[in-house]
Amino acid sequence: MDSSVRSWAMGANQHHLLASPTVLRSGQHLVTAILLLIALLRELTTVENLWPVVSVAAAFTGWYVAGFIGMAKTHAQRLPLWWLAGLLGIWAVMLWISPEFMWLAFSLWLLLGHQLPLLPSILWSVVVYAMTIVSPYLHQGQTNVAAVVGPMVGGIFAWGISRGYLMLERDARVRQNLVDSLIRTQDEMAAVQEELARSQHDAGVAAERTRLAREIHDTIAQQLSSIGLHAKAALTAQEEEKSEQSLRRIEELSGQALGDLRRIIAALAPAELDAQALTGALERILSKFEQDSGITAQLTVDEGLPVLEPALQIALLRTAQSALSNVQRHSRASKVVLNLGSAANEVRMDIVDDGIGFKPSVIASEQPNQDGGFGLKAMSARLIQLGGGLDVESSPGDGVALCAHLPLLRMKESS
Repeated sequence: MDSSVRSWAMGANQHHLLASPTVLRSGQHLVTAILLLIALLRELTTVENLWPVVSVAAAFTGWYVAGFIGMAKTHAQRLPLWWLAGLLGIWAVMLWISPEFMWLAFSLWLLLGHQLPLLPSILWSVVVYAMTIVSPYLHQGQTNVAAVVGPMVGGIFAWGISRGYLMLERDARVRQNLVDSLIRTQDEMAAVQEELARSQHDAGVAAERTRLAREIHDTIAQQLSSIGLHAKAALTAQEEEKSEQSLRRIEELSGQALGDLRRIIAALAPAELDAQALTGALERILSKFEQDSGITAQLTVDEGLPVLEPALQIALLRTAQSALSNVQRHSRASKVVLNLGSAANEVRMDIVDDGIGFKPSVIASEQPNQDGGFGLKAMSARLIQLGGGLDVESSPGDGVALCAHLPLLRMKESS
């Protein structure tokens, strides 16, 4: 779009240059100079006393040049009326000295048609025409048809040219204003696009910060929480073997936390998905979950489950981690079942526990946990970003059933 606007503007500027007031006025000045020179040459061959002729010609030239110089300095669009009146007065004196100066009537008709409004230009053009007819009669005592018809045709032609010149000048100004307006609009659009790009960049930064916050919550924060639980268990253990087992688990979890932190900093995928698919990653998470919580965990995967792109695997994996963390902390459950499958163009992950449950209304008023957890709202937001969602079913005493679902159709289109 930018190149097309610039090309159009260049073409319009070229047209404007050809029809600009400067070019058109230069043509008018050339015509005036030629006509004045013709009149002088004709007069020099017929009269003996040249001083009056040269004097009025010089006066006409000086007045004419001074008017246009003043116009250029003041950047005016029209010449002053008093200047036009003075020019007509000098020309009248020139006609009184010699009828040869009637040649300049053509230049005066050009000026009058361009500088005056329509009706005054017609009236003053008629006055100039009358003077061109009367001048030969006063000097020679006679006239003829050619002396009457010739100036009439020339006057109409010159006046028509001047009005057309005026229209071209107006068209050039309108065109230039349009070009300037288009260029300003293009500059404003460029500024808006730049601002939009900055806004998108800021939004991307905010989204990346949110993603990193969730990544840290779903990995390092949970591992640190588990380390705290094992540390408390080691301190309160009555048997040395259990205390040593908790310390070994703390060492293992701290190593995992350090590895995840390094991977987050390097903007890599989660460790669980580096060398294995989602199913294997879930098996590892459930195995660690059983070790940390003592809650029995079971994984079932439907046959024919399609291969998911990494972003969706990560979303399901993090949802499972958050859900299992909530089960460990709040549910008092003895068993958790995680099922992964696909149906009706969706991949579904169901996580069901037999814990104490809760009222679903708690989700609407959910606040961050004391340990900084994001909870069910964060899980749902992550899935919604990918076109899916999170369904929650629970009631006090009946456990909790979570269903995370993502559209398979969207995954195929984006792959």
